Amino acid sequence: MEARERPEHLLALKVMRLTRPTLSCPVIVTSDSKDLPGNLLNSDLKNDVTSVSGVETLTAGQFLQLPQSFGTIYLGETFSSYICVHNDSKEIAKDVTVKIDLQTNSQRIALSGHSVDPSELKPDESIDHVIHHEVKEVGTHILVCEITYTTPDQKSMSYRKFYRFQVLKPLDVKTKFYNAESDEVYLEAQVQNITVGPICLEKVALESSHLFTVSALNTSANGESVFGKVNVLQSQSSRQFLYCLAPQPSLTVDCRLLSGATNIGKLDMVWRSNLGERGRLQTSQLQRMAPDYRDIRLSVQEVPNIVILEEAFSFACKIINTCDRVLDMTLWLEDGTTSNSGLMWSGVSGRPLSRLEPGASTLLNLCLIPLAAGLQIISGVRLTDAALKRTYDFDDLAQVFVMQKS
Repeated sequence: MEARERPEHLLALKVMRLTRPTLSCPVIVTSDSKDLPGNLLNSDLKNDVTSVSGVETLTAGQFLQLPQSFGTIYLGETFSSYICVHNDSKEIAKDVTVKIDLQTNSQRIALSGHSVDPSELKPDESIDHVIHHEVKEVGTHILVCEITYTTPDQKSMSYRKFYRFQVLKPLDVKTKFYNAESDEVYLEAQVQNITVGPICLEKVALESSHLFTVSALNTSANGESVFGKVNVLQSQSSRQFLYCLAPQPSLTVDCRLLSGATNIGKLDMVWRSNLGERGRLQTSQLQRMAPDYRDIRLSVQEVPNIVILEEAFSFACKIINTCDRVLDMTLWLEDGTTSNSGLMWSGVSGRPLSRLEPGASTLLNLCLIPLAAGLQIISGVRLTDAALKRTYDFDDLAQVFVMQKS
């Protein structure tokens, strides 16, 4: 069979991404006047139309350059595109339909798929259409444009065009969790700019789950951000943010519920590029490691920050039975540990405690004597279970600063 030549279409399709222009910067190549080129390179740089007069050696331009391609698109930004269907022929195209889809690695998204108004195009007429889509996936994206129309001789015609572009990850987020003895959870989030240019972080907030109440620790006493009014983040640079999450009162009454509360919340980040384009990214649900309270939990209730050398001070703690059986325990106070070398317990060691029912708690008031100045760590509390003959060690409970008496 002979291959027939495909007839030309009456309608032409043009697709352009709508994005802000970039600064056209000169190529900085200079030399010393004593070198072989002399002032030739410097004079050529001064005569460059894109350089800024007086600061030619800086990578700054004075002209805006229109985008020549789809360029770089980052996750969380809004992809905007201009679709133009133009009748290049001398005939009238009827029943014109424009269908635009976005194919990702996991799904196909319909951006536009309807008959245009007017439904026919006369010669030299065009149809303009603008689409917007917030990019929510990384990887390869394909913009599929399909044009369908009817020729004057009632012949149905259609064709497709594909435009491929890549969506990259703009920010890298690393998190660390710390479960405090006071049942609070501290979250440290490190946000790194992995784009090719600087960005301005407008918002980095933690949207906590219904189990916690969040407090941001990234502002000064007057309420201003510790990073300044404009938080500019250069490429490959990082910022660290700290948040404190306090559990709801309904969780603190039961250690089992508190241990099972692993959902912390989501980080919501809003930024703008160097030319003001806005982007937004939200992490998935952050999960903390569930704290292991074992059979017995010891929490610090009251301890002074500053104590006087060789003057006794009180230390209050609470012991909670987190298991399903009754506990008969004996309290032991151990001196001379590595982290407790500057403190000495004052009291009876080896004394039995009152029986603890499952979920019950008891308050202990202990006494210590500081023997060395400086920052000292309270350690050396031992609890022995009479039934299982098991000893529970509690070290690094709190810190006190020991000062000499003036």
